[in-house]
Amino acid sequence: MTPELALQQIWTVAGCDPSALRSVSLSGADPGLPSIYRVGSLASATIAATGLAAAEYWRLRTGRRQHVSVQMRRALAAFRSERYLRVDEGPPPALRDPVTGFYETRDGRWIQLHTNFAHHLQGVLKVLGCGNDRAAVAAAIRGWDGATLDQTLADAGLCAALIRMPDEWAALDQAKAIARLPLFEIERIGDAPPEPPRASGADRPLAGVRVLDLSRIIAGPVAGRALAHHGADVLMINGPHLPNIAPLVIDNGRGKRSALIDLRDAAGRETLRGLAGDADVFLQAYRPGALAARGFGPEELARQRPGVVYVSVCAYGHEGPWAQRRGFDSLVQSASGIAFAERQAAGCDEPKHLPCQALDHASGYLAAFGAMVALTRRASEGGSWHVRVSLAQTGRWLQSFGQVTDGWRTPDVTLDDVRDCVATVQSEFGRVLGVQPAEEMEETPAFYALPPVRLGAHEARWV
Repeated sequence: MTPELALQQIWTVAGCDPSALRSVSLSGADPGLPSIYRVGSLASATIAATGLAAAEYWRLRTGRRQHVSVQMRRALAAFRSERYLRVDEGPPPALRDPVTGFYETRDGRWIQLHTNFAHHLQGVLKVLGCGNDRAAVAAAIRGWDGATLDQTLADAGLCAALIRMPDEWAALDQAKAIARLPLFEIERIGDAPPEPPRASGADRPLAGVRVLDLSRIIAGPVAGRALAHHGADVLMINGPHLPNIAPLVIDNGRGKRSALIDLRDAAGRETLRGLAGDADVFLQAYRPGALAARGFGPEELARQRPGVVYVSVCAYGHEGPWAQRRGFDSLVQSASGIAFAERQAAGCDEPKHLPCQALDHASGYLAAFGAMVALTRRASEGGSWHVRVSLAQTGRWLQSFGQVTDGWRTPDVTLDDVRDCVATVQSEFGRVLGVQPAEEMEETPAFYALPPVRLGAHEARWV
């Protein structure tokens, strides 16, 4: 699979005008990182799709087409943005709890724990009956069979994944449910009059587009960040009680404002309803049905705000027995055979992840792409829209690309190797060095108009 063919697949699934593909140029070839998977093609295609969707919305606004270019090395740098983040020239960010990782079970299987949130860590330690120490956790896990522990942790609402072979994953009902779905969905869910772009005379594609970003960690925030770097007004909403990971708040907060709303109380829900009534895009990355239980499902919002574009990002898809299972990028890699295949190719002693959070980043860019396609359709035909993306669907697509023989031997890419892909901005955190948008737009350069801010730095209102 080449980046060009992957981009064409995205464009075809979305039903977009194929003539637009003549306005994009992609350069570079896999492998760009140490992996047997074609991560570079995934990065180039999803980022190019986002840039091209922004260019198409710009064409709707101005009548002018513009060329979009993506270099694979820049796209891969964007897919590793959290790794290259630096604050005041300090050390690389700490992104994982020490207990997170792979463990061998009693029956010779491997399982991955994901304990980056304190409540997930405490829940795992309670199930295992051991202390907060990697050696103690390893000893406890050696007393469990892999499949039993995997199911026990899932039933407890915790985050883990049994390492499965690709064929083993494909035989599961969840994998079969995902296989029946397209890569992503852009569905009309209600009627509304057409809404042309706001802010006539604007110099950015998404100027005047209001986005509520109710997401944390990587996939959802990357989607909001991509919309921001094409000019959208993105208001990030966090619950004051919800955990987060500080470096990701910085990296994925660029270009956004940030407010706190507690959806556990009626006043908070009323505040969010007021914001949603004036929003164009409602982006959320909670488990399927979680926000609907608070009154913020896609159908409810479409009734409240006809013309809304509702974007849902989740781990394992909205259908199948695992739809409610908690998951993260690395867990989806482990469950679906990617970590097994990487280990097998490289001859490692334990499972091996991709060299970046590729499913997170690709899903984020696909979500932003879907939002812009829906905005374009809303402008011409009206309607309310629902965009669905999942890490598992993205992972299945990546696996369909085929593999690069000996790709795991590719040298790793350090920050010094991508110095031309980063820039420094002054913020309340200090001087933040971050990867810049990878898509090169002929007429409307992508950039972050705002530095990252602490959570809750702004009032919960539109400006």
